[in-house]
Amino acid sequence: MAKTKIRSQLRFILNGQDVALNTVAPDETLLDFLRLSRSLKGTKEGCAEGDCGACTVLVGRLSAGRLVYESVNACIRFLGSLDGTHVVTVEHLAGEGGHLHPVQQAMVDFHGSQCGFCTPGFVMSLYGLWMKSPDPSNAEIEKALQGNLCRCTGYEAIMRAAHAISTYGKASKDPLLAERKAIMQRLTALRDGARVEIGDGKHRLIVPADVDDFARLRDALPEATVVAGSTDVGLWVTKHMRDITPVIFIGGLEGLQSITEDKGVVTIGAGVTYTDALGLLAKRIPALGPLIERIGGQQVRNMGTIGGNIANGSPIGDTPPPLIALGATLTLRKGGRRRTIPLEKFFIAYGKQDRKPGEFVESVQVPVPVKGEKFAVYKITKRRDEDITAALGAFRLTLAKDGTVKAICIAYGGMAATPKRASAVEKALIGKAWTEETVLAAMEKYAEDFAPLTDMRATADYRTLAARNLLLRFYVETTGTKAPVQVSRYEAA
Repeated sequence: MAKTKIRSQLRFILNGQDVALNTVAPDETLLDFLRLSRSLKGTKEGCAEGDCGACTVLVGRLSAGRLVYESVNACIRFLGSLDGTHVVTVEHLAGEGGHLHPVQQAMVDFHGSQCGFCTPGFVMSLYGLWMKSPDPSNAEIEKALQGNLCRCTGYEAIMRAAHAISTYGKASKDPLLAERKAIMQRLTALRDGARVEIGDGKHRLIVPADVDDFARLRDALPEATVVAGSTDVGLWVTKHMRDITPVIFIGGLEGLQSITEDKGVVTIGAGVTYTDALGLLAKRIPALGPLIERIGGQQVRNMGTIGGNIANGSPIGDTPPPLIALGATLTLRKGGRRRTIPLEKFFIAYGKQDRKPGEFVESVQVPVPVKGEKFAVYKITKRRDEDITAALGAFRLTLAKDGTVKAICIAYGGMAATPKRASAVEKALIGKAWTEETVLAAMEKYAEDFAPLTDMRATADYRTLAARNLLLRFYVETTGTKAPVQVSRYEAA
């Protein structure tokens, strides 16, 4: 086996300049680097947790022979994840002849800014959208701005500005599009197949050369923090001040970024982001499309990965319950060895998963529902696109020809210490007629499956009633019932 080449320098492009760093703290954020090291203070710090969008920048990366620019939250994006990328901040925007950029001019003319603190983030999100869709629909604009919070201007003025951008210039003449070939060449030149290692001992930053190199590193450093999208780990640093060193950054490993379908099974690499997974999953498993589009804002979906959402074992992770309901399996790797287990068996207890030291999530295999199967997933939050889930229910049902329940799988998030199936409820439904009476009787079994907690997201009583009513909703939607259904209602004490 050839020895892996090691480079002790992090390299990327910032706006138009090449950056080469020999000293980088493993937990240094892109936001801190921009503001403190480069005095690029147009990028703001608001929430420091990826919610408000004031820190939005674009990151360009090579993907399948293309150069893709995506909006990201600089406040939780670690500098170590940027090797071989192109970072674009609001300072890089410029119009022809020294004038404002079309996005900026539209914001000015349509009064899209009052205090101005959030404005650079809005501009960068709209810039990313404009390059992809010069004449966007309301839905496209709203989706692009899901992760941007405005508290004083009001979104109506910003929406008008978004529709008017192309009247100030053509997206095809924008530097990021006109110079795309040159940037691709520069980024390609940065790819030397080397592992990046910066720092000593515990305080190390490592970017593996490829997946095999990562497997060796993970086996040798089981205590290291693995970072893919940093939408969770970023908050460990910015909110909890945790020491996460040493850190292995895997977000740029192409070997973990494939999503394919074969014989009715979709295989998702652990590094596939929500954005990259959306197209195929929404097409083959339509119920997953609206769910993914409710995971945070666009910036979070551009960074966060399905593999990371599984690996961190959160009881309120959005993707494990529907994947469990679909009968997904998980492939774990340690060195050169792999094993595959049912996804539901991966979650043992709060903060504990079936993962040996040095083992990592490599991929998840998701069966596509077959003809006749009914599948749905519902998410309950205070805000539609909120990350903090109160309860999430996923349901997969197969009915026999006589209308009885042949098979059913019900999985919940937010109801227990781990994503968990409602086994007692399932048992009460199997072999019974799929009727309102049967469903109402089975709902009484929820107490055998769950004893939810009361916390900042919801009370235990609310969660229990929400879970019960989600089953009723699934029944109504699968039967087309029009008559009134007995729905439990929550009354706060």
